[in-house]
Amino acid sequence: MSDAPDSDTYALKSQAVKEVPAPEVPYQPPMPQAYRPRIGVIGAGGIVAAHLDEYRAAGWDVVAICNRTLSKAEAKAAEFYPNAKTMSDPMELLQDPSIDVVDITPHPVDRTPLMWEALKAGKHVLSQKPFVLDLDEGERLADFADANNLKLAVNQNGRWAPHLAWMREAVRAGHIGEVLSCHASLHWDHGWIAGTPFEKIEDLILYDFGIHWFDFVASVTGERAETVFASATKAVGQSAKVPLLAQVQIALEGGQASLVFDGGTPFGPRDTTYIAGTKGSICSDGPDLGVQALTLTTAQGRAHPKLNGTWFNDGFRGAMGALLVAIEENQEPANGARENLKSLAMAFAAIESRRTGKSVEIGSVRRIEI
Repeated sequence: MSDAPDSDTYALKSQAVKEVPAPEVPYQPPMPQAYRPRIGVIGAGGIVAAHLDEYRAAGWDVVAICNRTLSKAEAKAAEFYPNAKTMSDPMELLQDPSIDVVDITPHPVDRTPLMWEALKAGKHVLSQKPFVLDLDEGERLADFADANNLKLAVNQNGRWAPHLAWMREAVRAGHIGEVLSCHASLHWDHGWIAGTPFEKIEDLILYDFGIHWFDFVASVTGERAETVFASATKAVGQSAKVPLLAQVQIALEGGQASLVFDGGTPFGPRDTTYIAGTKGSICSDGPDLGVQALTLTTAQGRAHPKLNGTWFNDGFRGAMGALLVAIEENQEPANGARENLKSLAMAFAAIESRRTGKSVEIGSVRRIEI
C-alpha cells in the first residue's frame, strides 16, 4: 500500500471557490482638504511632464519652473502652467519667499545639494526617487527637516499605482493576515535606454527601476526583511550597454520575497505580483503596469476588486498629495524620507550582492557609487 499523498495534497488541483464582494480599501491618491500651496519645480526633464500634468489635474498651483536649459523650463510652462515664472538658476526659485513647496527632480548627485538649500530656505520638499546615494546623508536630511518643522518626502510614485496601492492597503488592513511571501515578476522591453544617459548606470534595473519594487516589498513586510541576494546579466541581442535582466531573493523573518526583472523582453510583456498570507492571498496580473486585474482569495471566497486610475500619471498625484496632506495635518508623510531609507537600504544591499556574488545584510551597505 502506497503512503504517497494524493494529487490534492500535491497541490495539482485547485478547489472551487465562491465569488464574494471585494472589501473597500483606501488605495486612491491622497488629497489635502484645503491646503493649496505655491509650488516650485526644479528640473524640466521628460518625466516632469507627468508631474505637471497631475498637479494641473489636481488644481495645484505651480508658480515657478527652473531648468539649467531655460528653453526647457519655458516649454514645460507653456504646456502646463503658462503663468509660471521660469528661470535657469535654482537659487532664484529657492529664495522666493512666496514658494512653499519644491519638487526637486534632477539625479541624486545634483539633487542632494538642492534639497539642503531648499530645506535651509524653509521649503517643504518632494525629492525624486531614488532619494540619496548615502543613507547617512539621507538621515541627516530627515533630521534637519524634522528639527525645522519641515516635511521631506520621496516621489515613490509607484506606491499609488492602483494595483500596488490596493494590495498594500489590503495587507495593512489585515485582509490576508501575516505576509508569508511577496513575489513580483516583470517582463518588458527596457531597451529604450540605449543611447541615453541611463546607459551609464551599471545597476540601472536594480537601482532606478527596481527601487519601486524594493519600496513595495518594504511597504508590505515592514521590518522583516533581513538579507538580499541578487544577480544581473545582459539579455541576448540587447543593444543597451548595461544589464537589462536582474533577479533578487529577499529573506524575511518567517517568510520570503523575490523580484524578477526581465527588462529585455521584446514581445509579450507581462507583470504579475503575488502576496501570500496566513489568511489569504492577493494576485495582480496583466500585460503591463497600466492594465492589471486583481484577485483576493480568503476563506470567505474569491473577490475581484475593480480599480480606477493608472500609475501614469496618478502615481505622481499620490506622491505630491501625500506630502501636502502631511503638511496640512502636521504629520509624517506616507512617503516620508526617513521611512524611504528602508527601501533604499534594500536596494543598496541588492546592488552590493550583484557586485560581490554574496548575500548581503540589509542596512550594512550605507552608500553606493553609480
